[in-house]
Amino acid sequence: MEISVILAHPNDGSFNYAIAQTAVVQLEGNGHKVFSHDLYKEGFDPLLLSKEITKYAPLPVAIAEHCREIAEADGIIVVHPNWWGQPPAVLKGWVDRVIRPGIAYEFLEGDSGEGVPKGLLRAKAALVFNTSNTEIAREREVFGDPLETIWKNCIFGLCGVPNFYRRMFGIVVTSTEIQRKEWLGEIRRDIDMFFPANHFISRRIE
Repeated sequence: MEISVILAHPNDGSFNYAIAQTAVVQLEGNGHKVFSHDLYKEGFDPLLLSKEITKYAPLPVAIAEHCREIAEADGIIVVHPNWWGQPPAVLKGWVDRVIRPGIAYEFLEGDSGEGVPKGLLRAKAALVFNTSNTEIAREREVFGDPLETIWKNCIFGLCGVPNFYRRMFGIVVTSTEIQRKEWLGEIRRDIDMFFPANHFISRRIE
């Protein structure tokens, strides 16, 4: 299987970085081909310009490569911190430029863009791993857990990915080394559940 791993955190000493590295190692150990991108380290340009908006617009080489990989991916893993209930700007820009018409979704014939698009992604599962310094209960009860809505409904659900799973780790700022090691163990188990060695288990987890 081909799995795309997208990391969005400016600090390569962060727990986000450790999550992404753990995911890549586990995936490769299970025999999968991994497309891994550290958006900050690569200097990904998040700005979507008007010349790129249309379906058949010519794309810069780097963006075209990201689009090819995400279109071919059997699974997608996204790792990022919870910043104001949103992904970091560089990751929002990645969504704007890569999760695009003709690649991730399309409107049906006769639809001028006002309807519900058809999802095109071939990925059978998308996993999102977040870190936060807000208690999970408060995130849900006070803020409504906006990251769940963004990734599950607005992005992967709309683009046709049938299985979505998200895990939030926190509170990171006060976590111990032992706790972080336990969390990384959970990451490995999640990878094995969705992308095990030699075969793919298709299961829906709500």
